[in-house]
Amino acid sequence: MSDTTDTTTEAPVSRETKANALEREGDIAADYLEGLLDIADLDGDIDMDVEGDRALVSIVGGDIEHLVGQDGKVLDALQELTRLAVTRETGERSRLMLDVAGHRAARREQLTALGSEASARAKESGEAVRLEPMSPFERKVVHDAVAAAGLTSESEGVEPHRYVVVLPSA
Repeated sequence: MSDTTDTTTEAPVSRETKANALEREGDIAADYLEGLLDIADLDGDIDMDVEGDRALVSIVGGDIEHLVGQDGKVLDALQELTRLAVTRETGERSRLMLDVAGHRAARREQLTALGSEASARAKESGEAVRLEPMSPFERKVVHDAVAAAGLTSESEGVEPHRYVVVLPSA
């Protein structure tokens, strides 16, 4: 019996690129959501995309508007369940964004306009503009719109009553 020691070194395992990892998140989410739609006997198609550092998954078509719920509460819960399914499969925390029937896309447009309007009011008046309480997703969209207008904003308050304050230019 020969006593040999393996002296070869294995090349480091290359990590999935960020884009591949996000595409994988989208695939896992799509499989999970298709299963839920089948169980609930609902029609709908799943669209996937990657935007920045986040997987975007949308359920479109069919009679699915009730999956949004009042003020998007059902959509938020469905998104959280989908994120948990992805995390269970990948072992990594997921930040994927779920949209149903274009609800988040339409809400993003409204919030972008709100952020722009609040920025214009703050510039004109020279005073801070406080907005109504919003979810983290909604606040992020408003913060982005304010930054695009050249101003700064901050969140104040405690969940679920946290809101955006648009600050006038210094």
